[in-house]
Amino acid sequence: MSENTLGAFMEEELVSQPDVWQRAVEQAGSEQLLPADGKRIAVIGCGTSWFMAQSYAAARESAGKGVTDAFAASEAFLNHNSADRQYDAVVAITRSGTTTEVLEILAELKGIVPTVAIIGDTTSPIIELADAVIGLQYADERSVVQTRFATTALVYLLSSLGINVQQAIEDARDAVSAPVSQELLDAEQFTFLGTGWTVGLAHEAGLKMREAVQGWTESYPAMEYRHGPISIAAPGRVTWLFGAQPEGLDNDMAVTGALYVHTGKHPLAELARVHKVTLERARVRGLNPDLPRNLTRSVILDASA
Repeated sequence: MSENTLGAFMEEELVSQPDVWQRAVEQAGSEQLLPADGKRIAVIGCGTSWFMAQSYAAARESAGKGVTDAFAASEAFLNHNSADRQYDAVVAITRSGTTTEVLEILAELKGIVPTVAIIGDTTSPIIELADAVIGLQYADERSVVQTRFATTALVYLLSSLGINVQQAIEDARDAVSAPVSQELLDAEQFTFLGTGWTVGLAHEAGLKMREAVQGWTESYPAMEYRHGPISIAAPGRVTWLFGAQPEGLDNDMAVTGALYVHTGKHPLAELARVHKVTLERARVRGLNPDLPRNLTRSVILDASA
């Protein structure tokens, strides 16, 4: 397989993000399927979807829309029978709609707590369990490594909060087509940082590069970086910040010799740029992000195992 055909699905999907995001904005404006403002909600997902849940939860609370907690579905502490931890609704994010941990939670909550599923595959079993379904089938993917479904789900969710993402769409058009520098292709290690709702993006960026490039990546809230992790910053390594910069971080990075990336572009567009960098780093290493080692499109657990 030639270098240019490695990750062919991922390339097609990541490049399509600006147009797909625009479609999600329009869909969000025409639907009222998410819990109303003021409702106390939990948002669940696994892997990439968990990180999008984190971003949405932080954005919803910051927008004053109500208490919003994000959980990995495998560790969701919903405790809906307890008076001190009750949610008015649960939102599940899942591309495939077949993830075992998510399906188990929705089955447990059925008839007890209203649920909403945001999915890519609208023929999946989850449609029988969720009370409402937000179908993003136009953002579904063939690559195992997620790009556009996750970001499109988040665009939909942010738009539902009244957050304007048009700048993200415009910035992403350049991000998904810009050439990748040799310095980024050759870098030994990446650390991604975020603040507020972009912490989830940082975690997702790190996951993308681990999945597709099998590389050493880390991710942190930006203010935590100087509490130890900055010790690994060095020449040949990259620290990449999404969103607002903590005061003095650029000066602290300058003395490490690491490449510090903080473009000021919209954080979602920066995540799309990470997708492009990840794809090209995988290709030069002879790796196929459409079929990464040890991974499948959906984790379906065998209950009898």
